[in-house]
Amino acid sequence: MPAMTKRERVLAAVARRPVDRPPVAFWRHAPDVDHTAEGLAEAMLAFHRRWDLDLIKVMSSGVYCVEDWGCKVAYLGSPNGAKQCTEHAVKTRADWARIRPLDPGAGALGRELEAVRRIRKGRGDDAPILHTLFSPLTIARKLAGDRLREDLAAAPDAVAAALEAITETTAKHARAALEAGADGIFYATQTAAPEVFSADEHARWDLPYSRRVVDAFHGASAFTLLHVHGTDIYFDAFAAMPAHAVNWHDRLTAPALGEAKRRRPSGAVVGGLGEATTLKRGPVAAIAAEVKDALAQTDGAGVILGPGCVLPLDVPDAHLQAVLDAAHAGGR
Repeated sequence: MPAMTKRERVLAAVARRPVDRPPVAFWRHAPDVDHTAEGLAEAMLAFHRRWDLDLIKVMSSGVYCVEDWGCKVAYLGSPNGAKQCTEHAVKTRADWARIRPLDPGAGALGRELEAVRRIRKGRGDDAPILHTLFSPLTIARKLAGDRLREDLAAAPDAVAAALEAITETTAKHARAALEAGADGIFYATQTAAPEVFSADEHARWDLPYSRRVVDAFHGASAFTLLHVHGTDIYFDAFAAMPAHAVNWHDRLTAPALGEAKRRRPSGAVVGGLGEATTLKRGPVAAIAAEVKDALAQTDGAGVILGPGCVLPLDVPDAHLQAVLDAAHAGGR
């Protein structure tokens, strides 16, 4: 088979067509530099050039989306490089009224758009660039922390009004990211698992707002990748939204990669690599076996090899190289 470009390889995986080699993507935070557009862009481009991946997932801080509403954020040493809210914007029930629609191109949101522009300008190939967005309920949880569930029960109208503002802002920011040069969107929920919300709560408070956001940008997105975070996830409910691919912790929780491909009538599955287990600990032979198993589960079509979530900062380079070596060998 003739060599394919990265975009061709990714889109072939979405269409479940044969590829010249399995596409590979992995992503890692850069907490020391992601507070500026220049620093984030340079880190993403350097990582992409180092590993020559088939996707560029822009690794914005996981709390960039709440800075403009007043959350104070910092990196506190998380092994995966994620920043946290050190002071929530919503401290009392009355604070939900302060969550109003934002300018999607100003403040921290504007900083992320500038990073996308810089990445687009500096990209030396056609690997799709994905900007990261979070579901409105996920954003509400970042804004308020553990008090969100209490307020949903005691003051649902107040939270619903805030979710409307968050949904409007997120949808506009998604479109602005595509206009800034992103090829697609990595759309994540961290509120689709029983450890966070019940299935009924997810159906009421996560899915409807998520569907509105995804519907607002999906037609303009060349590659929409859904990410469902956590264990015992509500996979079928969330993965039913329009998207080109779906990603979850497939080495930690059901469904398995092949089963998920069968359950989704179209599009690609993204995973197969245990980022906090095999990828972190090795050995190289176990990593190659994981790649081989992922390709066997999916018959080598409709799959993009990737982690279930962000890489820990200390995953050895040799282990990432082992993924590429095994993928280029077709899992042999």
